[in-house]
Amino acid sequence: LRAAEKELLPGFHQFEWQPALKNVSTSCNVGIINGLSGWASSVDESPADTITRRFRYDVALVSALKDLEEDIMEGLRESGMEDSACTSGFSVMIKESCDGMGDVSEKHGGGPVVPEKAVRFSFTVMSVSVLADDEEEEVTIFTEPKPNSELSCKPLCLMFVDESDHETLTSVLWPIVAERNSMKESRLILSMGGLPRSFRFHFRGTGYDEKMVREMEGLEASGSTHICTLCDSSRAEASQNMVLHSITRNHEENLERYEIWRTNPFSESVDELRDRVKGVSAKPFMETHPTLDALHCDIGNATEFYKIFQDEIGEVFKKVNPTREERRSWRAALDKQLRKKMKLKPVMRMNGNYARRLMTLEAVEVVCELVPSEERREALRELIRLYLQMKPVWRATCPAKECPDQLCRYSFNSQRFADLLSSTFKYRYNGKITNYLHKTLAHVPEIIERDGSIGAWASEGNESANKLFRRFRKMNARQSKVFE
Repeated sequence: LRAAEKELLPGFHQFEWQPALKNVSTSCNVGIINGLSGWASSVDESPADTITRRFRYDVALVSALKDLEEDIMEGLRESGMEDSACTSGFSVMIKESCDGMGDVSEKHGGGPVVPEKAVRFSFTVMSVSVLADDEEEEVTIFTEPKPNSELSCKPLCLMFVDESDHETLTSVLWPIVAERNSMKESRLILSMGGLPRSFRFHFRGTGYDEKMVREMEGLEASGSTHICTLCDSSRAEASQNMVLHSITRNHEENLERYEIWRTNPFSESVDELRDRVKGVSAKPFMETHPTLDALHCDIGNATEFYKIFQDEIGEVFKKVNPTREERRSWRAALDKQLRKKMKLKPVMRMNGNYARRLMTLEAVEVVCELVPSEERREALRELIRLYLQMKPVWRATCPAKECPDQLCRYSFNSQRFADLLSSTFKYRYNGKITNYLHKTLAHVPEIIERDGSIGAWASEGNESANKLFRRFRKMNARQSKVFE
């Protein structure tokens, strides 16, 4: 009875791991813990016990699975696996996201002194599948319908840390990495629908923006000549050959390359060494799953188009080096036009909503009114038409269902797009190309073939939960800072 009573308490579930997790206590009823528990307190800037709070990873996963208990049992019934037949062979796919947020200062608080920046780490249960004893094929019995909603995105750890402060970030995330690694080697025994069942977990760190991926995987910062977190291409190569690249980077290889960087076995010069390790010059510390972050892809490409629009208004393809004043006047003209016709206020930094409004046929028509020559207008229209054909493929949660035609045509469209850039717009792409544009053109089909989706694995759930975090801290910092 005592056990049954405990099961009814919110957030308390009996579970065990086989084999037991290394270096993790076996008690189940752990609530929110100090994220630095287990560290000797030496973090000096701010009182150490205020920096970070987290759930223990295994407890959080159990809690998330128990929340889905009804859905999982429903899924078992629907696929005709009777309850008693399936007690083992469950596997759970987890998406991990992590994102830094600037400026979360207390507006008028008298709290402890903490950095003004925060980092949130969270996970989403993407799917649960089961391999019955006598079957070959896994059957998926639960799929998260809204993988990008803040409702499915469970916070695991909140830290008052600057995401650029690598040392502090890694020291706070280490325990999470350690728990995750020991969970990979073990299976969870948890009662579901009244029977003990065994689950294995697969973790995919895909909800990171490029900055965070580079930090976690030991790559140079995003301005580097090694522009891609998925392949070894350099910026110049990527601008020459825009489409034909395949994904080569992974965590193990990054670790090996770091060792080469550290030891320099061939006694090469810095430049030769950098070229050998393709820009891996720090120790990779957390495994990420190489993918493309759909949200930032949108934003990065919209920024690029915004610049193309300015260049086209000023007919840069004819000029050699326009002055800053000229550039500023084109930008002012563009902003004014967009505000007048599209009600688009200029923003300090490109955001998702602006990007979505800017990348439409309507917006391009508005921009074309400022572009002098008809053939350039046609080229811009063609460019955006191709882009709009490509975009649903990396935004959709399930592209094979939602936009099969665009998915089939993607490689063709991206090839056309690349041809346009390297001919009509070659003044912008001579030896340079932006990181996200390279990924959009070169890697999308391959990622989708491997994972089935890009949009579903994006960081949006975590990003939209950042809003909630601000709300709970009673600071609406981001709303009032529009510079008219």
